[in-house]
Amino acid sequence: MEFEEKQGLKIWWLYLVTGVTIFPTLAILIFQKNGPSLAELQKMYFAPLLAVFLPFLVIFIVQQNKLTLKINAQGLSYRYFPFHFKPSHFHWMSIEKAYIRKFDAFSEYGGYGIKMRLWFKFRDKAFILNDKNRGLQLEFKNGRKLLFTSNKIEELEMFLINLKTRYNIQAIQ
Repeated sequence: MEFEEKQGLKIWWLYLVTGVTIFPTLAILIFQKNGPSLAELQKMYFAPLLAVFLPFLVIFIVQQNKLTLKINAQGLSYRYFPFHFKPSHFHWMSIEKAYIRKFDAFSEYGGYGIKMRLWFKFRDKAFILNDKNRGLQLEFKNGRKLLFTSNKIEELEMFLINLKTRYNIQAIQ
């Protein structure tokens, strides 16, 4: 019995924002009266093209990141490729509480991605990869906290209930 979910950060609107800011700037640069001529642009080789396409390439690479979350009777493991090459494992004995909770990505963590909690709570980390407002909160015996968002929150909630009843795991609330 195992729960596995793979999710990535999908920010489609970032392409739109980047395009809205880059293309007018490029048009002003090219079409202004005292701007560089075609011959000068050719001397610069690929610098203008690189300046236009590099932000789109960075956004594409960021969106290829994948968080893999696995939960079973032994514990929980996660891997956020390419930042974690090896999965991080946590046994149920090291977890004090595990529960589903509501959160606000911007007011609590400052946005999406791998985030530390705002207001100097450095022992509280979150993997916020979607715009849903519910996630799996883990509280460890050493005081650390870890939050994972999920696209399958109902399925995860049912899995945790079944895991608690079948294996009598006290950490699951």
